[in-house]
Amino acid sequence: MQLHFTKDVLPDSVGTDFQNLNKLNEQQFHRLIEILFQFLLEPKETERFMQQLTEFAGEHGMSAGPLRNLMKSVLLVPQGALKKNLTGEQIKEDLLTLGLSEEKSAHFSLQVSEVHYAALTRLAVRQTLMVNQLVDMEWKFGVTVGTSEIQKLGTVFLQLKLVVRKGNSTENVYMELTLPQFYNFLHEMERAKASMECFS
Repeated sequence: MQLHFTKDVLPDSVGTDFQNLNKLNEQQFHRLIEILFQFLLEPKETERFMQQLTEFAGEHGMSAGPLRNLMKSVLLVPQGALKKNLTGEQIKEDLLTLGLSEEKSAHFSLQVSEVHYAALTRLAVRQTLMVNQLVDMEWKFGVTVGTSEIQKLGTVFLQLKLVVRKGNSTENVYMELTLPQFYNFLHEMERAKASMECFS
């Protein structure tokens, strides 16, 4: 099975989950997709997402557990489509390949590629930029006295300490650079800062 949104081999259960979506009527399917996109646009609202799935399952005589597993499979498509910047047509092809009906594939791909595309893309960029946020930077200049490897004495070097935020914690990253490397690094950081200021 050749898919656009992933190169990985998917378990058979994913195809089964998409075929099970065909059992939903149009109104149920649209509501489920609405719940899905509400979660994609506010990924921190996991509890609300789970609660909405439980309520949906209760209203339509389904078990909540299998519905949650089904939604895990469904989430793969919009997440993969955004990463690979797929068109609506490519998303629709993938959904059809996974066994979703023509109508439902058209509705789902439209939601990803047009209706929610701008908001999802902004969110993905914001999350990407926040992955390793630079919190602080310190540097110290030093001069080599001489080693068996470095014949030239008096070479200037720089020790750099970066404090990076990874999730809820911070991590110190240490580097040692020659003077030209440091000035090049500083220049790149200034360019990055200028680019970021354009977006904000």
